[in-house]
Amino acid sequence: MPANDESLQSSMPHNLEMLQVSDRVGEKPVNSIEAALELEPPAVDAPARVDETGVELKRGAFLNTIAMLASNFRGIFTFLVARLLGPAALGIFSVAWSTTDIISKIGVLGLDNAITTFIARSEAVGDRARSRSLFHVAVVLGIIQSVITAVIVIIALHFFNDRLHVPPQLVSALTLVLCAMPGLALYRISTAVSRGMKVMQHDIYSRGLVEPAATTLAFLLAIAVGFNMSSPEIAAIMGTAISGITAVVLASSLFRGDSASEIVGSHVREAKSLIGYAAPISIYQLINAFIARLDLLLLGYFVGRAPGVTLATVGVYSAVIGTANGLRKVNQAFNPIFAPVVAGMTATGDHHVASATYARLAQWMLWILLPLVAVLSLAGSTILLIYGPTFWQGGLWLGIVAVASATNAFVSLGETVIMVQRPRLNLLHSVITCIVAFAGLLWLIPRFGALGAAVGILLPYIVQGILRYATLRWIFHWKDSWSDISHPLIAAGIAIVPALICRGFLSGVAGQVTSAAVFLAVFGAQWWHHHLHRKDKQS
Repeated sequence: MPANDESLQSSMPHNLEMLQVSDRVGEKPVNSIEAALELEPPAVDAPARVDETGVELKRGAFLNTIAMLASNFRGIFTFLVARLLGPAALGIFSVAWSTTDIISKIGVLGLDNAITTFIARSEAVGDRARSRSLFHVAVVLGIIQSVITAVIVIIALHFFNDRLHVPPQLVSALTLVLCAMPGLALYRISTAVSRGMKVMQHDIYSRGLVEPAATTLAFLLAIAVGFNMSSPEIAAIMGTAISGITAVVLASSLFRGDSASEIVGSHVREAKSLIGYAAPISIYQLINAFIARLDLLLLGYFVGRAPGVTLATVGVYSAVIGTANGLRKVNQAFNPIFAPVVAGMTATGDHHVASATYARLAQWMLWILLPLVAVLSLAGSTILLIYGPTFWQGGLWLGIVAVASATNAFVSLGETVIMVQRPRLNLLHSVITCIVAFAGLLWLIPRFGALGAAVGILLPYIVQGILRYATLRWIFHWKDSWSDISHPLIAAGIAIVPALICRGFLSGVAGQVTSAAVFLAVFGAQWWHHHLHRKDKQS
């Protein structure tokens, strides 16, 4: 369990220097802000607090949703790669990019999540000078660590190239894409700083608009110059670099009007405090990233050695993952604002309000995730046709991976709650989940090919969800209620019946589109009824 943030005291205003914030669940602050100011906190009804927090969460979620939708413009890049270079080139790039994303977690070392928590705490007590200091320290650490990690991995690939039992095209692509790591670090850390200060719109510009546009333009330019098969990797390097620089500029603007002469604690002590808190987070983030990419990586490893698995198959499966990953992004609409909010609540002992807020967010996420899963499952093959006729075969895989991605997005809310209080528990969960994923995929892929990869990635997320639920229920003692999630689940159960009937009587594209439309119509009607009923109760 991580130690308390000891450097907080040294950087506070004088009249709050005795404030101590605990990150342990269930503990009250030793000396609260109210005690330091000799004030009694006003008695606020918990439901009213939850409603007030809900307004803040909705505002942040709205901005994060815009950023999430804008980031889907990167799909244009994926579409162009598939259309101009074919599924094999898309498969090579996807495996290389997935591997780089995993390795980048080592370079960032969990600083992105840690800095959000630290800055949220610092802003909660009005210590802007410390927030600025933390920003500078985290950016410098992230850049240095990412460069060192990339250099080490590139050297290792050079010396052990002959011993790697993977196609040489994959090794060459990975060596090139690793150069994108510093840009990834800049983006993640700078955006996390903005989120820690509850400024969500910066992500709209850096990731939502700048990164897809820069990547797509760089890809087209690389094709025109003649890089051909290396064009996706070069485009990824340029896109992430420009996105990272944009994120740094936007985060820096938050401190532009502040005085730089205020006394702050030692940068070395801040760095030690950040690294100490981020270390367990970085490990389970690395494991989580490994789990999320493990199906694609192992499918690439088994090219030519599993039923029906070729580089083209890997390309089709990568398009399946890219489409289903839109469900994971639903979590990004809530987590960036939920993390600083829940960090502030648990730091001041408001665990009851935090629990109620979590329950409300869980219901919101189900209302969004369930219809998306249904559409991808009922009309998966039709959706994949956008990439070309070859991708029709991935319809069944898409339905299974969609369920896995939705499960991961939903249980990630629990990960956030655990992270800001006892991150080592998340590490334990991730280790268990990784073992289940690795064992399942190694058994399923050689026997069932791409279908085995899809099923193999669903199983560990179910296990992970059970572990996080058990932690919140029996270790944190957060009460749960069937009423929190029953309405969207019942609505989905009712809507799927007529959708399956349509799917049974109609075939091809018409059957898929009709069944998906019927599900959305029935589900939407029930959501509207629930929304009106809730408004009537509140009034």
